Amino acid sequence: MIRFLTNKWIHIVLLLFVLVIAVFFSGSDQEFRKRLQYTTFDGFNKLYPREASDRVTIVDIDEESLKKLGQFPWSRTVMADLVTRLNEYGAKVIAFDMVFAEKDRTSPDLIARSLPNDDKYQNIKSSLEGLPNNDVAFSQAIKNAGNVVTGFSGAKPEDTLRLPYERFKPTFLLRDKSPFFADTFSPIGVVTNLPEFSSSAAGNGSFMATPHVDGIIRQVSLFNVYPPAGIYKDKSNLYPMLGLEALRAYINPNARYIIRERKDGGVFDTNYLIQISDFEIPIESDSKLWVHYRDIKENEYISAQRVLEKSFSKDLKESLNNKIVFVGTSAEGLRDIRATPLDIFIPGVEVHVNMVEQILQGKYLKRPNLIIGVEAAIIALAGFAIIILAPFVNAVWLGIFTLSLIGGLFYGSLQAYVEKGFLIDPVYPSGVIFLLFLVSTLLSYIRSEIDRRQVKTAFGHYISPTFMEELTKSPDKLKLGGEVRELSVMFTDIRSFTKISEKLSPEELIQLMNDFLTPMSDLVMGSRGTIDKYMGDAMMAFWNAPLDDPDHARQACLTALKMNEALVPVNEEIKQRAGEGADPLLLSAGIGINTGPCSVGNMGSKQRFAYSALGDAVNLASRLEGQTKTYSVTNLVGEDTRKQVPDLAMLELDLIQVIGREKPVHIFTLIGDAEYAQSVEFKKWEAAHNAMLAAYRIADLSCAAQDCKEAAELASDNMKQYYKIYQKRIVKLTKNPPPEDWDGVFIAKTK
Repeated sequence: MIRFLTNKWIHIVLLLFVLVIAVFFSGSDQEFRKRLQYTTFDGFNKLYPREASDRVTIVDIDEESLKKLGQFPWSRTVMADLVTRLNEYGAKVIAFDMVFAEKDRTSPDLIARSLPNDDKYQNIKSSLEGLPNNDVAFSQAIKNAGNVVTGFSGAKPEDTLRLPYERFKPTFLLRDKSPFFADTFSPIGVVTNLPEFSSSAAGNGSFMATPHVDGIIRQVSLFNVYPPAGIYKDKSNLYPMLGLEALRAYINPNARYIIRERKDGGVFDTNYLIQISDFEIPIESDSKLWVHYRDIKENEYISAQRVLEKSFSKDLKESLNNKIVFVGTSAEGLRDIRATPLDIFIPGVEVHVNMVEQILQGKYLKRPNLIIGVEAAIIALAGFAIIILAPFVNAVWLGIFTLSLIGGLFYGSLQAYVEKGFLIDPVYPSGVIFLLFLVSTLLSYIRSEIDRRQVKTAFGHYISPTFMEELTKSPDKLKLGGEVRELSVMFTDIRSFTKISEKLSPEELIQLMNDFLTPMSDLVMGSRGTIDKYMGDAMMAFWNAPLDDPDHARQACLTALKMNEALVPVNEEIKQRAGEGADPLLLSAGIGINTGPCSVGNMGSKQRFAYSALGDAVNLASRLEGQTKTYSVTNLVGEDTRKQVPDLAMLELDLIQVIGREKPVHIFTLIGDAEYAQSVEFKKWEAAHNAMLAAYRIADLSCAAQDCKEAAELASDNMKQYYKIYQKRIVKLTKNPPPEDWDGVFIAKTK
């Protein structure tokens, strides 16, 4: 397996395999990939939006219009007035981005029919029936104008009442027009205008939105197929989009759509063209056009209520004269809101405006099928270059080369967008290139790591694994010297080791030591500690060197809590090994912990040295471990350690002067973690215990004796012996009272 991982040729084969898979899926329509691609194209559009045109405008049924004229839909007579007024202002084309599918309920004749057949209503009915029909008035206004384009939209099949009106059938100059009927968007149903409206209009088109997977409209279908070609076959028709139909009416009301193959142009152009007089629109067989958006400002909208005002406005004349006018709505209640690359909340009519403007300006965005092949070729060439360079170039230079390729891809794609309108995806090729770089770097790292591990295996029995890791990263540390830093130091040894060793053979003693030191060592190294040395039955460890650990005191304390727990399964195994009826030698540990400044580094001679720590804090930790036997506790913690972990459950045991130090220190025993420190039982115990120490240190012995008894009753089993020690001290001091200047310091006579 190691040979397999370190073989360069195997690495090259793996990288080539990744490259082949990436090239194969370069044309994938996977949703996540498409979202990334579309986000990039959106970014290009935001950086370089299309400039404004002066030939298209919007008449808006906005909130102000609804306040003035009432809720929508308005009476058809109002819509007739709107058409008439727009013509008076010189609008060249009027396109309605809405459907008038039902009869106007406010029409006088319909109101007359709804009245009861009662004599008292006869005069009213006769008067109403004599008034013109609202729908007829609107239809006549459309016919008189001669420049109105109506629209239809998608619907459920059961809501479809009639086929859309078709002004002109497209003319196909193709050998095979079936791809258009197969690939073009086809709604399952439609909702259309009343026949008298569409038949009177200069054109009729759809305004169905076909957003991408993220709900954003980036492409529009210039034609729709209805009924669906797969169901009705030869009965299907190709209907233009509302904006396209408005454009045709603007260019030439009598012009026809000619769909033909492109015979000239470059290799990156589309395969087909829609021709309207002198205008040629590039498309593929799906009839879709990428919309090059611009930001349409609020001041470009003209409120419908302004157009309907009786007084004539010169400003409106200038704004509407000889323009394509789209009648739409921005009112929130009418819900014609769409998402585009520039804004996720815009009136849907802006999609039509942008599409028509870009055709008039000849500003097309194109992504023909050949571009997908170009992207695959880029992936193949760039990826192959990385694979070839990987064995000979270090990771830094390879990374620079990779980033240069990625930067070049994004820059080239942006320039292609700006200069030619090509939509080239830089995201997927860049992702593949970066993946190849990561895989090649990872494989190189595995090779070097295996080499390092072989060295570490050779020297790991002599050098601390943590320090070996530091040496691997920084070989210059392999020299004498050190630094002063704060450490948390731990000493631990086996209780009654001498008695235990007398009863064991050398082989059994070695096994016992392994049973003890293995779990202890695992806990230290698992908490980011460093094992300094083993000394017979004892072990020294410290935290915060060589690796920085700002929480070193806590790590040391929590490790101490786990050590005696770790000995439980070890002792169970010793019991099983001893057999029934035997008296097994069970293990228990004494632990001393102290925190303070230490000298830490490589110490020894030039011929042989080890990573170790020295200092007063180290010596005190050793003394504390020795005093665990004096106080019959499993661990003792120095006051400097206690200050760094005030939330852990600790009890102060004494004020002691250890051998080798003149200044006494407060010593503590670690009972439990922060959660136990907040428990009710510990707080009661702690209160009684602290009261005992306070009374003891001011020589209030009777009170101390009472508090000692109370604390002993609340204490855990492993602390009972400690309180017996204090009870003996109190009895002794009662018989031989201390001097007046007594400070309660206990002077240790043993290490």
